[in-house]
Amino acid sequence: MWKTLAVALPLAAVAYAGGARFGSQPAHKASEMMMSELCGDEAPFMAENQAAMHRMMSDMDIAPSGDADRDFSAMMIPHHRGAIAMAQAELRYGRNESLRRIAQEIIVDQQQEIAVMRLAFDPPPSAATAALVHK
Repeated sequence: MWKTLAVALPLAAVAYAGGARFGSQPAHKASEMMMSELCGDEAPFMAENQAAMHRMMSDMDIAPSGDADRDFSAMMIPHHRGAIAMAQAELRYGRNESLRRIAQEIIVDQQQEIAVMRLAFDPPPSAATAALVHK
């Protein structure tokens, strides 16, 4: 299986990222077809992880702002979202209870860290401000 994945993932990534087409299929459909043929029953899990990784890498590609803290958060939030998406795929498809528990912990931990990073730049309104907004 690992040899198959070692071949399938780079091929799928190249097909997806490079815009390759098989016949009249768009790149993402061709990638899904390859994944299905090479990974069999594991194809939905691998496809979800591939999509999560692609989205994460794309969202992490930011223009520097000149503020290292802001840039760190801007890159780490999508990184954590990617980890959450992969952990959710493990919960949907995985069977190993130890790994499923780790996936649950990843989801909780990464969500908390995302909240802390957001609060660093968007602090909650003060009680006085909140009272004015709700009037």
